[in-house]
Amino acid sequence: MASDAVAGVTAGIGALAAGMRRRGARVGLGQLLLAHEALAAVDAADRADARAALRSALCSGRSELTLFDAAFDELLASGTRAVAPGSEANGGDPALALSLPGVAVPADEDGDPDLASPPLPAAWSDVERLRHADFADLGPEQMARLRELLGPLARRGALRPSRRTRAVRRRTALTTDRLDLRRTVRASLRYGGEPLERHWRDRRMRPRRLVFVLDVSGSMRPYAEGLVHYVQGFVTERPRVEAFVFGTRLTRVTRELSSRDPATALARAAEAVTDWSGGTRIGAALGQLNREHGRRLGRGAIVVILSDGWDRGDADELGRELARLHRSANRLVWLNPLKARAGYEPLTRGMQAALPHLDLFLAGNSVASLEQLGQLLELGLEAPPGALSPRGGRAGTRAGRA
Repeated sequence: MASDAVAGVTAGIGALAAGMRRRGARVGLGQLLLAHEALAAVDAADRADARAALRSALCSGRSELTLFDAAFDELLASGTRAVAPGSEANGGDPALALSLPGVAVPADEDGDPDLASPPLPAAWSDVERLRHADFADLGPEQMARLRELLGPLARRGALRPSRRTRAVRRRTALTTDRLDLRRTVRASLRYGGEPLERHWRDRRMRPRRLVFVLDVSGSMRPYAEGLVHYVQGFVTERPRVEAFVFGTRLTRVTRELSSRDPATALARAAEAVTDWSGGTRIGAALGQLNREHGRRLGRGAIVVILSDGWDRGDADELGRELARLHRSANRLVWLNPLKARAGYEPLTRGMQAALPHLDLFLAGNSVASLEQLGQLLELGLEAPPGALSPRGGRAGTRAGRA
């Protein structure tokens, strides 16, 4: 009969999770497994303890607390037979104390619980599917939910050591040969002038400047909206971020994307750009970036170009402007949504001219691919094996540049 109790717990937690999902909560397989562990850690016969344990395991945020309460109360009010320790259903077996109060053991059509098939935990994979979904395949409702996943990506960015230092007690890799002489001498007064207690200084870390250059030409129309939301998150969440879009000409949209409302930011950016969904001249746009905004960008920035590489302009001009931009940037990254397709080869003139000058060549067609860039930003953009394939780039060649 112990297996019946386990089946009852699984069925009860599954029904509770289903009730939460009907109300809009996101309960996945990980939360269901965690709920089993939480229920096993408390006295499940105590309804208050069981409720608190399940509440902490199944709720991912404050907004889901009310959804859990409603689903839990609905489950108790459904009138199902409870399996409680010491009752006739379990024969007083203490192992059945993990049964969820208010949830019946599943039974077959004849009412015999021993013949019931054990239920399986329900899995909530909608968010995981959305993470790996191609932006071109998303509808308006999915695109609205996509903004919630793109927002946290902006909190992951590259840092650089500042010239300013701060006092620390322990010596680290950044504090090598950086003795804080003033604090060390002051501390030596406690020991008759002997420098027994040493103090050190290390360099502060500052966010590295990020520059996004997004292609909004006609060939990038399926991906433009999702990538604009991605860039908008960085503009609003991090300092020292510049955003540009280009088709046949370059347009600075940092101010337009600074609005906290994604819909407003997208509308302002579309209004400011006169060549949205038009032609593509990548070389001319990057030349305008180098000439007109080079001082604003400064040296040592990470430049991220988001484009499929389809270019109607001069390929030689694109190569020259990328080489100039590569010399002033800390890293030059190209995100091409087409790279995620099976059998992709960079055969367009634009990509052929760009690959020799890139430090990273990645896909940018989904949330998962953008998360990969976020991980590399945190690690200083040292590319893993294959991040530059096919036939691209020079990762890690300038690791020492500030």
